[in-house]
Parts: sequence; structure tokens; C-alpha cells
Amino acid sequence: MFEMVVESLNIGLPKKEVFYGKEITTGMCKRPVSVPLRLKKRGFAGDGVADTKNHGGVDKAVCVYSLDHYPYWEKTLGIRLPAAAFGENLSVSNLAEDTVCIGDVFQLGTAAVQITQPRQPCNTLATRYGRNDLVKLVVTSGFTGFYFRVLQEGIVEMGTSLVLMEKNPQEISVAFANRIFHHDRKNREGIEAVLGVSALSKSWQSSLQRLREKCI
Repeated sequence: MFEMVVESLNIGLPKKEVFYGKEITTGMCKRPVSVPLRLKKRGFAGDGVADTKNHGGVDKAVCVYSLDHYPYWEKTLGIRLPAAAFGENLSVSNLAEDTVCIGDVFQLGTAAVQITQPRQPCNTLATRYGRNDLVKLVVTSGFTGFYFRVLQEGIVEMGTSLVLMEKNPQEISVAFANRIFHHDRKNREGIEAVLGVSALSKSWQSSLQRLREKCI
């Protein structure tokens, strides 16, 4: 695996935005910062979300997205993407959903973080780019990104590497979790495998438990 580097560190507080004539309040339009930031249990200083029911919290403190996916989306959408195009806090190079796993622990600057779940695209993302089909496109592509919880607070800055400290022994990749949740929803064995990772976020635990019940 190549070194994963934070090429852009992005934050932003919720504010009113107008996307294609529709006004919404969102924290999605984050901006890069070049100064070191404090990372706390619920995220970066100066960052926030509008929809606290579905975003943010200790299990989804940091949103991570691969900068390597940008060329695909620019071709698909036919536009030049802005920084933090997917509302991510960390735009990272050399990152792929099939090589990182739920429960993996990384050193991030002086902080320690752990993958908790894939990122689930929301309608705000679709609204931002005026594409009603964007949620489906993201799910189909598998280029979802993922979330970190913060195990140890610390300082993070642009150019920081993600250094793997502990590989989760179950090795349930973000890509595998996506496949089970979005595409192979009757795969009882796969559902159990994802649920078997203790580091899995509470929201995904609940969703997969409901999915498992339908397989009985």
C-alpha cells in the first residue's frame, strides 16, 4: 500500500447555501485550511454539521474521502470539482475502500483514529451538484469514503500521513461492508461478518441488525 497522505484538511460550520435555486442549511461546503487543527472526540475545531441526526457524533467525527476518486467524478459529472467536493474533512491520496477495514486504527498527526463505517451519501450531496441520481451513482461506484472515531485527541495538519497502527484482525474492508449493505442485502453470512466487528458504528449496527431480521 502506498503512503496515504492528507492532501487537504477541510472544515466548515453549517450555513445557508443555494444549490440550483434550492436553499438549504448545511455544513457540506467545507474549505481547506493550512494551519494545524485540534482534533477532538466529536471532530475538528471549527467544523460542524447541520443534520446532527444523520451526521457527526463520536462514531462519525471525521469524514474521509479519496482524492484519487476525483478524476472519475469530474468525468462522470462533467465539471471541475471544488476542494472538499464530497464534504470530507480529509481529502487523502493513495486511499481505496477495498484496502482499509472497519476497525483499523491509524495515527493521524498526534491523534489516533479508527474506521467505524462507510460514508453513506445523502440527498444534500445530490442537491449540491444538481444530480438526483448522485446518491445511486456513489453507491454503485463504491467510492463512498468512510468515517473515523477519535481514540486519542491531537493535532492534525495538511500533509500528515495516515499511519496504520493496528489492522483489525477480521479484515472486513469498507468495500465489503458497502457491498453487503447496498448490494447483497440477503447475504446473512456477510451481514454477520460485518456485525462481528466490534468497532462498527452504532448506527450501522442497528441498520444491519434490522437487515438481518429480514433474512430470517
